Amino acid sequence: MPDELLQRAREGDRDAFAALVEPYRAELQLHCYRMLGSLQDAEDALQETLLSAWIGLSGFEGRSSVRTWLYRITTNRCLNMLRSTSRRPLPAVPLPVPAPKPSRSGEVLWLQPYPDDLLEGLPDRLPGPEARYESREAISLAFVTAVQLLPPKQRAVLLLRDVLGYRASETAELLGLTEAAVNSALARARATVDEKAVASPVPTEDEQALTERFVAAFTAQDVDALIALMTSDAWVRMPPLPFEYQGTEAARRFFTALGSHRREIAAMVPVRANGQPAWGEYIRDPVTGGLHLIGVLVIGLTGDRVHEIVHFETTVAPYFGLPRTLSQAGK
Repeated sequence: MPDELLQRAREGDRDAFAALVEPYRAELQLHCYRMLGSLQDAEDALQETLLSAWIGLSGFEGRSSVRTWLYRITTNRCLNMLRSTSRRPLPAVPLPVPAPKPSRSGEVLWLQPYPDDLLEGLPDRLPGPEARYESREAISLAFVTAVQLLPPKQRAVLLLRDVLGYRASETAELLGLTEAAVNSALARARATVDEKAVASPVPTEDEQALTERFVAAFTAQDVDALIALMTSDAWVRMPPLPFEYQGTEAARRFFTALGSHRREIAAMVPVRANGQPAWGEYIRDPVTGGLHLIGVLVIGLTGDRVHEIVHFETTVAPYFGLPRTLSQAGK
């Protein structure tokens, strides 16, 4: 059947081409997301990839699988996007108070979360024999953030080798490099990611109980209870705002400063992002009594503690099916 689809697609049958590439669409979009850190950019890159594949189908000689051929086009399309554009963060809603001194200024201000609903559409394929990361690690916000700090070529090599499991020789062919160049880029990329001490998500025995405690503390603006749930080196981030806070003391200063000016969270609508618990945050409109979305919150868990809290702007809400407003009764 694949050979028949390929032949029909080469003859100009668009339906055959769509059927040929459809099994790989979800994983290619995820690869774009890991490369670019933005779901919006990933969607654009995927569309450009499929257009390039359709135009260049006559040049596919069958020396590799269709999947590998598509990964070659996808990776190089993402590299071209990274080379040709300057990543500018979207306009951010300012904090209601002057920001306390941050631990550092963030570098990945274009970061967006990835809905778990899109992960459910992935085919059940094991990574290649060279893979270093499990799928749960390789989609976490912490990992995707660290990957964004790599130069484009190192980024591509790390993902192809350590996430997808391609061999050095295969990666070299995909990227038009020598094996020596691939191995050198991989060593530098691994050193950078290891230096960032990416926290691997460790499932908790009772995630529901932990997230319920988190929601209770967060909505009650109980800073002590919130800090008690966090690891000593936890991060608080708010892309596209540049302020980042690490550690419980820095987090305490941030939440305390924000507390007296933050509107009460009236509802937290659960969703999931990057394999992690997430919520749409809603406040009550004092005039209409309805609920108004103010952001999407994603947390990372390690055992029975929270190691990361990331607040995203409302622009990402449509990807999660979160409405801008809810009725008075909530959702």
